[in-house]
Parts: sequence; structure tokens; C-alpha cells
Amino acid sequence: MHYLTFDLSDNDEGVTTLEALASTPAAQHEAVMAEVQQVLDWAWREFPHTHGAADDGMDWDHDLQVQVEAGRDGKAWHSVTLTLTGSARFVEAFVAAFGDPAD
Repeated sequence: MHYLTFDLSDNDEGVTTLEALASTPAAQHEAVMAEVQQVLDWAWREFPHTHGAADDGMDWDHDLQVQVEAGRDGKAWHSVTLTLTGSARFVEAFVAAFGDPAD
């Protein structure tokens, strides 16, 4: 990953949140979205039938937010937030595929 920076946090119910952030000028937005797609493609491929709420026993869920704001120079600035929630086995597979966010 060149643009997405992941943070990892756990809750008391054994659900881990992986939150990725990227904020770039418009010219780099396509590359950021390609990284988002890479992560989502991996998740759908590795856990195709367990996408959904952790409360329902699913392994992973996601939320994608994209905002466009005017920068100081008047040019568009794109902020992307990809939030993944995952079970222990999902996070273990994520770390094996993409590396540990703590490193």
C-alpha cells in the first residue's frame, strides 16, 4: 500500500476494526481507489460468504467514505476512509496478506 494507512483497534467482543485513511490531490485519487479495490477484492475472494455484521456471526464488514474538499490552492482534495471490521481469523488473514498495521 502506497496511499492507504491502516490503524488497528480491538473491542471487548473480539471484533477488530481496521481503518484506512488517505487524503490526496485529485490526480492521485484513482490510485487510492485502486488500493481500496485491491483490499476489498481480497476480502471478497478470501471470505466470500461471511460479509456482514459481526453481531450476526459474520467475519467482516466494511464502510467506504469519500469526501471531496477544496484545498488551499483551490484544487480538489480527496479524502478516503475505508473501515473494515473483522473477526480474529479475518484480521489474521489480513495481516498475512498486507502486513501488520502496527509495524
